[in-house]
Amino acid sequence: MYEDDDLLVVDKAAGMVTHPAHGAIDGTLVNALLAHVAVLPGERLRAGLVHRLDRDTSGLLLVAKTDAALGTLGRTMQARYIEREYRGIVVGVPDDPEGTIRGAIGRDPRNRMKYAIRTEGKPAVTHYALRERLSGHSELVFRLETGRTHQIRVHMAALGHALLNDAIYGRSDSRLPLPGQALHAWRLRFKHPRTKQMMAFESEPPPEYLATLAMLRASTGSA
Repeated sequence: MYEDDDLLVVDKAAGMVTHPAHGAIDGTLVNALLAHVAVLPGERLRAGLVHRLDRDTSGLLLVAKTDAALGTLGRTMQARYIEREYRGIVVGVPDDPEGTIRGAIGRDPRNRMKYAIRTEGKPAVTHYALRERLSGHSELVFRLETGRTHQIRVHMAALGHALLNDAIYGRSDSRLPLPGQALHAWRLRFKHPRTKQMMAFESEPPPEYLATLAMLRASTGSA
């Protein structure tokens, strides 16, 4: 979506792994970035990444192209000055139309593939607001203060409103066109690491997400 000498903003597709890891060595976003730029700062497996998205989460990602940009943006992220908003479809409708979920997140001791709210975990804060009521579901907007692995998914499952089609923290639904959980990184706002200019980007959810919304709206209208 944007590129200059210091950084890139990309719109990741759902189903694409962000960086190489066990079981996913090729075809990742980092592989594509290195084919495009050739040299990126940081560890090669996570070259240039300022933050990450789960495989089946689509949307905006910020990538640094220089050591200076990666250092500045990394510190900015830790200081919570990079604003990130997500759109997600959850099962049910929260009792409160907006709220904040605070719960430290760590690995689930019973399943190493999952994360859970744990007292010894890392602090995590998720803000949410109702965007649209749907048939047995709702679309929410999420704003993150922290960036823990699976944060939105864990917090919403703990609230009793798992993300739609989340096979790990909820349940999958083969009737839906989604490859995984209904979650999209919608908005990104940050200060350019060199020029200090404020930059803002917005990404429309992918067709599969919009088709799911349309299905739920149709069900709402016929209820």
